[in-house]
Amino acid sequence: MQNNETLNVLFIGDIVGKSGRQIVKAVLPRLVEQYKIEFVIANAENSAGGFGITENVAQELFSCGIDLITTGNHVWDKKEATAYIAKESRILRPLNYPPGVPGSGSAVTKTRKNNVIAVINVSGRVFMNLLDCPFRSTEEEIKRIKEQTKFIFIDFHAEATSEKIAFAYYFDGKVSAIIGTHTHVQTADERILPEGTAYITDVGMTGPEDSVIGFKKEEVIEKFLTQMPKKFDVPSTPSIFSAVVIQVDKVTAAAKNIIRLRLRQ
Repeated sequence: MQNNETLNVLFIGDIVGKSGRQIVKAVLPRLVEQYKIEFVIANAENSAGGFGITENVAQELFSCGIDLITTGNHVWDKKEATAYIAKESRILRPLNYPPGVPGSGSAVTKTRKNNVIAVINVSGRVFMNLLDCPFRSTEEEIKRIKEQTKFIFIDFHAEATSEKIAFAYYFDGKVSAIIGTHTHVQTADERILPEGTAYITDVGMTGPEDSVIGFKKEEVIEKFLTQMPKKFDVPSTPSIFSAVVIQVDKVTAAAKNIIRLRLRQ
């Protein structure tokens, strides 16, 4: 399949702290060129010091070449982000928050080659905050978005593997890709589902490799040993860059390929 026959999207896994932002800045231009990327999505709910996001951090990521930011359960960790998310259409919070919550759970926008695509950000409920049903919320949103574009990419921010896989099969053939986030551990199950949707259970983390899901290992181990409250810090160690490239047929909007990436700085 030639690149001019596919719409190529890069999805970057959960960016953690300064370390994660630095490797994005270092490797993203090369990947955009190598894979002829039209649009870059990144989950960045942990990009500001490991918890939450701020306006300054978001602007830094946009300046690196990220086109749209998704989030998850840590989206509100920085109080100053609430007003910014309410006005910044390039940052999504989970779709299934109750009515009245600032921001949006989806966006319809254009790629660098002027193709119209949509991104939906939704949260799971198993071992997570009990938000509205992700299945029903997403189904209604897809119906609305289908009137504008057939190219739909979903960030499903969830803990349980079973919930992610069930969600993927439920929406197989209705969207171009479903990318799992949240656990910070990349899975090796990337594939095209029977009806043409690209899927991976978790795209992984972009941040310090010598860590416990992005945080200083000594601090996390101490927390497990003592069960005492503990502030976690992001170490300044070499990072990994975790992502997937999704290649989508420009006629049918079905995924033709999903390429898993795990790079070191």
